[in-house]
Amino acid sequence: MTDNKPSSKQRATRRRPKAKAVAEPAPPSAVPASPAERHPPSRTLATIPLHVRWRDLDAFNHVNNSSYLTYLEESRLQWLRGVPGEWFNAHAMPVMAAVELHYRKPIEWPAEIDVLLSCERLGTTSMTIGNRIVARNDAAVVYAEGSVVMVWVDPATGAAVPLPDAIRKACG
Repeated sequence: MTDNKPSSKQRATRRRPKAKAVAEPAPPSAVPASPAERHPPSRTLATIPLHVRWRDLDAFNHVNNSSYLTYLEESRLQWLRGVPGEWFNAHAMPVMAAVELHYRKPIEWPAEIDVLLSCERLGTTSMTIGNRIVARNDAAVVYAEGSVVMVWVDPATGAAVPLPDAIRKACG
């Protein structure tokens, strides 16, 4: 029977390849701290004031993470209601396609907050709305920030349709 294992002399001469040099990580000052810094907003759309409700709290006595999404929804709808022109009809309705939210600081009750909306991107059938939830009396206190992608679809077919002109004008 033959042994296919390398001899001890052959094993000793095998060497591992040298490790490739790894690039040094960027210094902290060069790394964006927020989605807004990675994708700077092109236009401020609105500042929507909201009240934190007692029912928004969780067992830890701060606003539950799901309530943040409700704040974004409420502020988005308030902005849309103020958009002049037709942005919603039987053949073109907005739906949320994606959301990214970074929680920065817990919101405690009672609190008054502002939700800042900005237009980060306009596509053919969609737009990305930048969001920042801040303390009403001190905008430097950031509770959360992120973005929501809205796509306009035909409700009968579910197919994406072009953004309404009213939305393009509101974001232009």
